[in-house]
Amino acid sequence: MNQDRQAILYGLGAVALWSTVATAFKVALAWMSPLELMWLAALVSWTFMFVLVVRQGHLTEALRHGWRTAAWAGLMNPVAYYLVLFAAYDRLPGQEAMALNYTWALAMALLAVPILGQRLTRVDVVAGLIAYAGVWVIATRGNVFNVDFADPLGVVFALVSTLLWALYWLLNARDKRAPLVAQWQNFSVGLPVLTLLLIVGPGFSWHGWQALGAGVYVGLFEMGVAFILWQMAVRKVSRTAKVSNLIFLSPPISLLLLYLVVNEPLLASTLVGLMLILSGLALQQLQSSKA
Repeated sequence: MNQDRQAILYGLGAVALWSTVATAFKVALAWMSPLELMWLAALVSWTFMFVLVVRQGHLTEALRHGWRTAAWAGLMNPVAYYLVLFAAYDRLPGQEAMALNYTWALAMALLAVPILGQRLTRVDVVAGLIAYAGVWVIATRGNVFNVDFADPLGVVFALVSTLLWALYWLLNARDKRAPLVAQWQNFSVGLPVLTLLLIVGPGFSWHGWQALGAGVYVGLFEMGVAFILWQMAVRKVSRTAKVSNLIFLSPPISLLLLYLVVNEPLLASTLVGLMLILSGLALQQLQSSKA
């Protein structure tokens, strides 16, 4: 099997796991608060990445270097990003939070202008207008001429999460740490902060084995295994676009799982809005691929 085929298989594995994320979030949040879920998932993910760091012989490097960057990066991801994202999923239907979160790539293109000094192309502008038209359709639930959102705070949380995610990756553009080491260091910074917030705040209560299983699943697969699979896919593939386009498979699968597992009815506004968002992303991807 050649490198590209291996990369596509790894990429498909990551996309398959990410497709279950919206459902796992909604199932877990039915039992526990966003902060409880975040703490449990971060603990599981930190443990998983620690084992990988040790097995790959990177522990000495991880302990000695990179903590200055991790000090602020860990506060952005996992702490700020996932807390805001889980708050969005706690308030919105999973389909809406998932669709809105897909605009992070457009947010990155916009933020790259002031942060990295890049220029917006006409395609970037058109892609942004199309995608954010989809955001408006979802936020208004199809009543596009009515600014009375069903849950404005939930929409704000979802959009802020995209800004945090895009900002995190832009600020890490010059990060020289190995990806796995960087993630483990970031979670090493974030986990004590989350623990303190949990102690000062609601505390952690036992919600049953199903809740524990859902939280472990989120930490192990969404934050752990999927990240490793995607990292391997990007490193092995000859051209990034071959695997980056696989991400477009995730939203339809996510919607189907939300319908089958969570019994969440599919809103026509979500489907229309998601089509607009994916069209904007596809246009941007096409531009990047040609470049």
